[in-house]
Amino acid sequence: MAFRSIAQIAGSAMTAQTVRMNTISSNLANAQSAAGTEAGVYRARKPVFSAIAQPGQDGQVAGARVQVLDVIESTEPARKAYEPGNPLANESGEVFYSNVNSVAEMTDMLSASRAFETNVEVLGRVKAMQNSLLRLGEG
Repeated sequence: MAFRSIAQIAGSAMTAQTVRMNTISSNLANAQSAAGTEAGVYRARKPVFSAIAQPGQDGQVAGARVQVLDVIESTEPARKAYEPGNPLANESGEVFYSNVNSVAEMTDMLSASRAFETNVEVLGRVKAMQNSLLRLGEG
């Protein structure tokens, strides 16, 4: 596989992980949000990724890239609490809180951060290999 293809794969993966980390950050920022209706409360969001093959000139797969297809909203129910004194409470005294699981989000953020770092390392190694090849050509 060509160095350029490797760099494109790693670069697109880094872009996808950046979207993932930004989505997680948004989820964590809204983890304690509340509303008077279940429809009005913030719901966790998750990016959907896909590997897109890059066809080569000979019909073979020349490389690939990672693409973010969409960011979808979680279908898990919101957390409901009976708080009649809360100004956001509905007629039944219920307040709805976001369905964001902060522990799961932090775990996901660590995973995204490590995946990003791995791709940075891949790009660093590709650059080092290219430099080594240039030095071989000088001798």
